[in-house]
Amino acid sequence: MILKPLAIDTKQYDANDAIQSNYLFLIDTFCKRIEYSFTQFKLLQEALTHRSHSAFHNERLEFLGDAVLNCAIAGLIYKFFPDLPEGHLSRLRANFVNQQALSDMALSLQMDKLIRLGEGELKSGGCHRPSILADALEAVLGAIYLDSNYARAEDVIMTLYLPLMQGIDLKTQGKDPKTLLQEFLQSQKLALPEYVVITTSGKAHKQKFKVECVIPMFNIRTLGEGASRRSAEQAAAKLAYEEACPHPDYS
Repeated sequence: MILKPLAIDTKQYDANDAIQSNYLFLIDTFCKRIEYSFTQFKLLQEALTHRSHSAFHNERLEFLGDAVLNCAIAGLIYKFFPDLPEGHLSRLRANFVNQQALSDMALSLQMDKLIRLGEGELKSGGCHRPSILADALEAVLGAIYLDSNYARAEDVIMTLYLPLMQGIDLKTQGKDPKTLLQEFLQSQKLALPEYVVITTSGKAHKQKFKVECVIPMFNIRTLGEGASRRSAEQAAAKLAYEEACPHPDYS
């Protein structure tokens, strides 16, 4: 797909906004990654603006994008997994559109470098906060819908999600590692794992967490790292789940 150059009117920026070539380069790279070029750049600007930055923010677009995303994902998984019953489809959709899944996708698209935040949110590391990232991604989808139509928004969503759908393990129904580990231990009538924060490093706006997952019954202790406590817990749970499942005592 050939994308036309992004039409950016720098006059739309306030005097205090960063209009350096690097930021515009990141915007252009982002549009190429999602395979969409905005006709109305103001919509993308709004989608990337958090309410802490100004009254011109992305909450209404996030509301719209949430609806577009849910509808598109429902249609995609209905077609992509023709043999799954309704209950499984609902759980799969929920795992594709939950906050953690959206924030992880936003980070993979480097949206943390694009979101416009107020000074307070910047200092507290808001650009890495899962809720802010997830809302911004939904807002971008809402902006695409307004900038073009539902079909183009669905195309973008397919571009983002098709690799995930192709690699999904239906045995786990797309559940995250913490959920899988919890369900596995509960099925064995065992206590739930403990998650302990070992270290927190880095500046407030770019922290790194190291979390240990402990399953005393099997003497399993795994370490996970992430940009948030939740992502570090997920990383540790994944390693613990891989150790626990083939454990001899489960046979």
